[in-house]
Amino acid sequence: MRRSIDDALDDHPADDDERPPVSWAVALSDDCDACGMGELRVVLTMEESGRAGYGIVAHLGPGTARRLRGAIGDALREIGEDPG
Repeated sequence: MRRSIDDALDDHPADDDERPPVSWAVALSDDCDACGMGELRVVLTMEESGRAGYGIVAHLGPGTARRLRGAIGDALREIGEDPG
C-alpha cells in the first residue's frame, strides 16, 4: 500500500545556482522490507526539483514522525510563527 499525502517545492528562489529548489513529498507506505512488511511508515522524500529518483527517502515510524513534527513546530515558534 502506498498513499500520497502532500508534496511541494521548498521556498528557495529558483534562480539560485548554489541551492536549487527542493521537492518534498510525504506519503504512507507498508512496503519496506527492512522496516517489516506490513508495518505502516510515514515516508518523507526530498530531492532536487526535476531530479526525480535521485533524492533521499526516509521511512519514519510513528515516534520518529512525531519527533520531526515537534522539531518543525519548535523551529516555527523560534521564528515567531504559530506551529499550527
